Amino acid sequence: MSLTETAHAKINLYLHVTGKRPDGYHLLDSLVVFAGAADRLTYEASGAPLSLELTGPFGQKLAAEATDDNLVTRAARLLTEGTDTPLTGRLVLGKNLPVASGIGGGSADAAATLRLVDRVMALGTSESRFLAISEKLGADVPVCLLQKPALMRGIGEQLNPAPVLPPCGILLVNCGEAVSTPAIFKARNAAFSGDAILPPAWPSAAAMTDDLRRLSNDLEPPARALCPSISTVLDAIGALPDCLLSRMSGSGATCFGLFETAESAEAAARQLRLEQQNDWWIWAGPVLPAPTQPSA
Repeated sequence: MSLTETAHAKINLYLHVTGKRPDGYHLLDSLVVFAGAADRLTYEASGAPLSLELTGPFGQKLAAEATDDNLVTRAARLLTEGTDTPLTGRLVLGKNLPVASGIGGGSADAAATLRLVDRVMALGTSESRFLAISEKLGADVPVCLLQKPALMRGIGEQLNPAPVLPPCGILLVNCGEAVSTPAIFKARNAAFSGDAILPPAWPSAAAMTDDLRRLSNDLEPPARALCPSISTVLDAIGALPDCLLSRMSGSGATCFGLFETAESAEAAARQLRLEQQNDWWIWAGPVLPAPTQPSA
């Protein structure tokens, strides 16, 4: 038996830091969408104890990390706690997304693990248990579990439907420099922002970006200060033809540009590859408007 789950890149179209809890966790308000760029997690059946193999262009970045500390193995362990039959076999993670890059790669991988292990073992896990486990794995894991546009609030556990999104394209660019999320939050010294007020739907990508332009990623200024390459990337994206908005996602360092169509985003990616001599990771395609279906 071989089964596969796709872990799509998560993009914060805006991200407001709205407060801080007594336990130190920051409260957020963000519109989250997903792109076609993705890691792939495959389960291969065998009678051997569960193992994890890392492949793909960014697999070596995680190779030095102890397997037991990887989010994939932690997620598998949490979901199977208390089950009568131990999970055996091999998990193969095709790591196509940059590591520590603000697009939820590790969180998406953990969420994909929960969905995949549930299928492998036919657990029939309820959504409430899925979400309870995902909260233990990280703030972005609940929204990555659902893999559909959402308004994310609280510390990531409060998920509400997003406005209806227009068809649009997105360009993702990562400079190759990892940034520390705790360091970004520590460096932030601005006032807290309020929750955004959004319409129920946008008629076009231009209308959506008009609203998004009035919002911000509150983590972008400290990230730019700690990693100046982010500013270079944002300037390069913003200068591309037909780019409607350029912004950083999450705590960085991946940045994005929004375009009217996937085709215009892909054309911009081709131009950027020709212009840039840097070893940047570049991807372009559509913003995913709806949940993706698991593939076997």
